[in-house]
Amino acid sequence: MHTYEIIIYWSSEDEAFIAEVPELPGCMAHGPTQETALRECQEAIQLWIDTAQEFGDPVPEPKGRRLMLA
Repeated sequence: MHTYEIIIYWSSEDEAFIAEVPELPGCMAHGPTQETALRECQEAIQLWIDTAQEFGDPVPEPKGRRLMLA
């Protein structure tokens, strides 16, 4: 599991919980429950990192602050 900060909130527009990773631009996921959004977000983080490494882009180190705000 990664230790990036994850922010989870309800989106009325999407009718789903959204999980965002502020330290990884564009990295987010969604789900019908907070737990699902968090699980999907962990997968999105790994995909984000894998893609960055594949293209030689830098991967920021987690800052180690809050891990989840729900």
